[in-house]
Amino acid sequence: MEQTVEQKLKALYELQTIHTKIDKIRQVRGELPMEVADLEDDVEGLETRIQKIKNELDDLEDDIVTRKNLIRDAQANIKKYETQLNEVKNNREYDAISKEIEIQGLDIQVSEKKIKEFGYEITTKTQVYEKALADLDGRRADLDAKKAELGTITSETEKEENELTTEAEKAEAGIEERLLIAYNRLRGNAKNGLAVVTIQRDSCSGCFNQIPPQRQSDIRQRKKIIVCEHCGRILVDEQMALEVETA
Repeated sequence: MEQTVEQKLKALYELQTIHTKIDKIRQVRGELPMEVADLEDDVEGLETRIQKIKNELDDLEDDIVTRKNLIRDAQANIKKYETQLNEVKNNREYDAISKEIEIQGLDIQVSEKKIKEFGYEITTKTQVYEKALADLDGRRADLDAKKAELGTITSETEKEENELTTEAEKAEAGIEERLLIAYNRLRGNAKNGLAVVTIQRDSCSGCFNQIPPQRQSDIRQRKKIIVCEHCGRILVDEQMALEVETA
């Protein structure tokens, strides 16, 4: 059965009333869901950073072990070459073995220098690592607190919100698709979520711009759907709003 314009307007305003109640419940939660999400991102980012630093520290420790092994091998080679020096038969062999000893000595110096550099990097990265761990503990504590706060608020309002959401779905079922699409678009574009508003003090209660007397008269007649010329919201008269709210 085709709905009258008045019935369509009442259905839209009833849906708006339900959505406004849901919006108020969600406003109680405020920025908490976003704060929780941001803290979760912070925690994840810190965990990734800490793991990266830990891997770098492990690599540096491995590099030090490698360099110490190189030093040990070079020292062993020097001892071997020094023994061979006692057995040389000519200057050419002596110079060649002396050169090898010199090379091994230079390798030891390079490795010792690298070990010092790695040690400095480990000290620096360890400080960063420990700070990141402390930051992570702080972020986790903040996250736990925010989650607990959000959980408390959600548990207090969840039942009511679910009931209102069910009501909204039923109300939507009674509105033609074209109007529902327009309504949802208006709600999405409005900061306060108001798509259907009343006339208050001769003005649109959505944007507070004045509505001409003739247009107000047309709205009260409920013969066509009229929108605010300034904000585009659907307008209903105060009497209709009262009828819906007291029904």
